[in-house]
Amino acid sequence: MDMIISGGENVYPAEVESVLYGHPAVAEVAVIGAPDDRWGERVMAVVVPASGASLELEDLREFAGADLARYKLPLELRFVDLLPRNTTGKVLEHELRAMSGTGA
Repeated sequence: MDMIISGGENVYPAEVESVLYGHPAVAEVAVIGAPDDRWGERVMAVVVPASGASLELEDLREFAGADLARYKLPLELRFVDLLPRNTTGKVLEHELRAMSGTGA
């Protein structure tokens, strides 16, 4: 199971994703860790927006804040047209990191 360690706290991407999927502007989402000088890693949400929807980081954080601890909330939001997947449908996190400029 993947885990993000942010400021010494464990963040499970699947937990964050399950909350973010509830936002009406989110068609698909993957949560990854991005390097952070202060926290070690920060939570990044990579979102495929719902058709015609717009979304801002603060809106997403406010929505998720009712269900997630503050340290689990995304500090960065990136948009993609399609999440990269392998033949079995698993999201390819290393490709997301490369696409978002956070390294492999």
